[in-house]
Amino acid sequence: MKLTDILNGQLNAAEWEQKGYELPKFNIKAVRERTAKEPTWVHFGGGNIFRAFPAAMLNDALNSGQYDRGVIVAETFDFEVVDKAYTPYNNLSLLVSLQSDGNIEKKVIASVTEALKADYQFSDWSRLVDIFRNPSLQMVSFTITEKGYGFCDADLSRGLQPAFALGKVTALLYERFEAGCLPLTIQSMDNCSHNGDKVKAGVMAYAERWVADGLVPQGFLDYLRDETKITFPWSMIDKITPRPHEKVKELLMQDGFEDNDYIETEKHTFTAPFVNAEEVQYLVIEDHYTNGRPPLHLGGALYTTRETVDKVETMKVTTCLNPLHTAMSIYGCMLGYTLISAEMQDADLRAFIQKIGYIEAMPVVTDPGVLNPYEFIGAVINRRLPNPFMPDAPQRIAMDTSQKLPIRFGETIKKYLDRQLDMQNLVLIPLVLAGYARYLKGVLDDGTPFEPSPDPLLQELQAIVAPLEVGRGDQDYSCLRQLYSRKDVFGLDLYEAGLGEQIEGMVRELFAGKGAVRATLHKYVQAR
Repeated sequence: MKLTDILNGQLNAAEWEQKGYELPKFNIKAVRERTAKEPTWVHFGGGNIFRAFPAAMLNDALNSGQYDRGVIVAETFDFEVVDKAYTPYNNLSLLVSLQSDGNIEKKVIASVTEALKADYQFSDWSRLVDIFRNPSLQMVSFTITEKGYGFCDADLSRGLQPAFALGKVTALLYERFEAGCLPLTIQSMDNCSHNGDKVKAGVMAYAERWVADGLVPQGFLDYLRDETKITFPWSMIDKITPRPHEKVKELLMQDGFEDNDYIETEKHTFTAPFVNAEEVQYLVIEDHYTNGRPPLHLGGALYTTRETVDKVETMKVTTCLNPLHTAMSIYGCMLGYTLISAEMQDADLRAFIQKIGYIEAMPVVTDPGVLNPYEFIGAVINRRLPNPFMPDAPQRIAMDTSQKLPIRFGETIKKYLDRQLDMQNLVLIPLVLAGYARYLKGVLDDGTPFEPSPDPLLQELQAIVAPLEVGRGDQDYSCLRQLYSRKDVFGLDLYEAGLGEQIEGMVRELFAGKGAVRATLHKYVQAR
């Protein structure tokens, strides 16, 4: 069983289906021919999240029989991905959905019709130019991570052949401008706040520089600013797609599926002919398109307003997912856990995050309407976090915690204050923040040391709590005022918010000695 069999006439469909593999229901060659002539969608970033999510959504749309165009992927960063993960397999891949009950679902993804290297040194660049000059093109999208949206003065000054991703996209947009100011939507699908604005800022930086340098006419800027021609919608995306999993490889080998080799490029991209991902996924998109759009709603995408996208994102990052992750990571590290899924078997930790979400954060959440906050948290607690296939670690989640606390907890506390709600309802959120002081000491609950995860403020904050010692009876905790009054770390002065003294008391309990983290956690979770 090999992916290449699907297009070379050697496919034994009965064998694949008998072993639980879902094969494409559409004519792959016909879709590729139509897409080559009249492309509608180019996606930048050929990594695992793209193949597991946007490409899979389009695959579902094609399987429905209500659409007939595929997606063309363009790689701007790691060209080995094209050579090693796309070309050898005729641009086909296998999506393995990892179920929380330990089962897997297997689906062949055939929606990708071409894989191109987006750089001037390759002949693929002329193909991209042709695509961008084609009136049929509707959408350009991205999963290149927030770091991929960067630009610098050196790249801005390279003229019409920049090295960075958004510079290349801007050069291609100039081709579309010259072809007759053709309309197009530039759609970020990266997991960052107000992602469309980040793409727009980068594109405009290049265009403005080129106009100032006399390389392109002012009309190009006018074209990019004209929302009847070019738009940059926001989106909220949520799906965990870890690197290829050893257990998944073994299961595929048992089936007789041969395309299960790991691929690591020189740039340390980890991929494979198969992609493993969690079963739960969300893609909420601002419906602001100028030339039509691929029907990703047939694959589960939700199209809505910019305001609603913002509400969904706020719901996720301040209530229904991100705060629970951070609470688990701080206490999971101190209790010696190395897997999020293992933490979910811990009755105290499970109840801890469940009560933070449902009892303390939910009263101030804004229901976005398109996703139910209670159902979202339910999926997180019952299906996502316990998933045994997800090799996520609290140590990874704990990275940059000082940068996350203001949004993940500070915003909830602010809403309590703004709405004049009873601050006594906040017990476990203060316990999270108290745990942060104990976490900064780098001492496990059993008294052995551990290394806190990287954080830009780690040394500075550790210096504040340095006078405190775990297990020391009578000690001065006055240093905590310096920590918990920092608005840059918590989003507000916790003493001014009326929570400082309560948090200090919890810190005293957490520093009592061996076993104090478990005892304190259990006490407050049970009381709540």
